[in-house]
Amino acid sequence: MIDHLVYAAPELDAAVDAIEERFGVRASGGGQHLGLGTHNRLLALGPTTYLEIIAPDPRQPEPALPRPFGVDGVTTPRLVGWAVTCDDIVQARDAAARAGFDPGEVIDGRRRTDSGDVLRWRLTSNALVGGVVPFLISWGDTPSPALSAPGGLVLESLHVEHPDPALITTRLQALGASVEVRLASAPALVAHISGQILQ
Repeated sequence: MIDHLVYAAPELDAAVDAIEERFGVRASGGGQHLGLGTHNRLLALGPTTYLEIIAPDPRQPEPALPRPFGVDGVTTPRLVGWAVTCDDIVQARDAAARAGFDPGEVIDGRRRTDSGDVLRWRLTSNALVGGVVPFLISWGDTPSPALSAPGGLVLESLHVEHPDPALITTRLQALGASVEVRLASAPALVAHISGQILQ
């Protein structure tokens, strides 16, 4: 099941404004990814799926490591990654590795909300680089952020474009993810959201 799509931008407020102008719903919530140098806002795309708009956070010091999803190099807003949800992330990660794709170590994530609460989750480390192959995420006892994000939009479909569809299909199957992979000259994620295309 698709947990969320990651849409990176060089500046958060400008991206939120542009998404609102395009889709008619304003992203809110989110907060700071402590120590990673990023912050985000969210939009629900269904009961358990959401869009994360992420950008460098000028309120945080420069992080020791590159920002996740290649955010440092993003000059034009675009989809840079996606996540599939699982209950037991260690088991799902091990199963993917046995099936031929290693999504990396399981690491802990956290975010401070604007109200000061800290949300925690676990994800596989391939999330740090983003790309057309999803990362695994488990929220544990934390409710899905889709439940509190502004609603009104629907993720109608998602597909992957890549020069080597067979390779990507094999990796998706190892992760238990099922989306169409189309031949293209460059890797891309393409989402159909409430009748519009976002990529």
